[in-house]
Amino acid sequence: MRSSCVLLTALVALAAYYVYIPLPSSVSDPWKLMLLDATFRGAQQVSNLIHYLGLTHHLTALNFIIISFGKKSAWSSAQVKVTDTDFDGVEVRVFQGSPKPGEPLKRSVVYIHGGGWALASAKIKYYDELCTGMAEELNAVIVSIEYRLVPQVYFPEQIHDVVRATKYFLQPEVLQKYKFSQDANLRNKLKLQALIYPVLQALDFNTPSYQQNVNTPILPRYVMVKYWLDYFKGNYDFVQAMMVNNHTSLEVEEAAALRARLNWMSLLPASITKDYKPVVQTTGNARIVREIPQLLDARSSPLIADQDVLQHLPKTYILTCEHDVLRDDGIMYARRLESVGVEVTLDHFEDGFHGCVIFTSWPTNFSVGIRTRNSYIQWLDQNL
Repeated sequence: MRSSCVLLTALVALAAYYVYIPLPSSVSDPWKLMLLDATFRGAQQVSNLIHYLGLTHHLTALNFIIISFGKKSAWSSAQVKVTDTDFDGVEVRVFQGSPKPGEPLKRSVVYIHGGGWALASAKIKYYDELCTGMAEELNAVIVSIEYRLVPQVYFPEQIHDVVRATKYFLQPEVLQKYKFSQDANLRNKLKLQALIYPVLQALDFNTPSYQQNVNTPILPRYVMVKYWLDYFKGNYDFVQAMMVNNHTSLEVEEAAALRARLNWMSLLPASITKDYKPVVQTTGNARIVREIPQLLDARSSPLIADQDVLQHLPKTYILTCEHDVLRDDGIMYARRLESVGVEVTLDHFEDGFHGCVIFTSWPTNFSVGIRTRNSYIQWLDQNL
């Protein structure tokens, strides 16, 4: 009996040690976030073991785990019709809100789910619930794109899938199928972009938010760097060098011209820069950019795009979270867009963390998840 109690106590202590991580008091539902993070870390470690054993790629294994616990069929209700189809060969899940009597649907959202270009699906519970809510509350058609993932494809194929499906959807005959207005001033036009804690650059992994949130749950810095390398089919041997910005050192000429577009000392307010110092290496590893030039491609890093490209973008909404390595990407993007005349709404949540907007139902319901979701949909409702 005594030995059983000792063993149980040891197991509880071990579990507590694995789950517990120090978190700022300002983060939403900290203990629940610890449990969520521990679950995700556990799944990552299982998938890494599967990869080590040579059974399959670790991202394939991890996504199998994620989808196995969260896949949802295309289930319709009286308020929202849900169908799985394909647009020009790209799988999509379409959510159609119920139009008011005599009034056709006039609004739509092309939704691109997150997951580091490698994980999740338009068909899992979290994104299905978000898009269902959007369709119902906005009385709109939501097209959620099931773009192909790493390791099936790599950059820029995910972008090509999204562009191909979007172009197909904007054809007049397709819009008519989904009961859209045929107003010539509105047809075939992207009216706005709404970005939820977007990843926008791979030049600097030492912005204040990367430094502040280096080990924050769900998306610590080293995981974000690995997602970038996976996206470009890069070498994991570069992870440590990239985390200290060796890939964009002063001797890397290709990065020199772009560095000014990412000068966070001027783009971020003093309340964020605080006492953080830029990390700019004099010498580094020029081989990284030579082998992975995609790191400096504006298609993967919109934050470094030319001004004449940015000025043609539509009205923009950017949601950022304090406890997220990507916080400063979003804030700097907002400032660059504003500088060229684009109307921007920056919606910041002090208690938010990366991924929170999809965590709105039990058992992964977070207060900040509900508030970010509602704020995002409210902005769409007011601006679409």
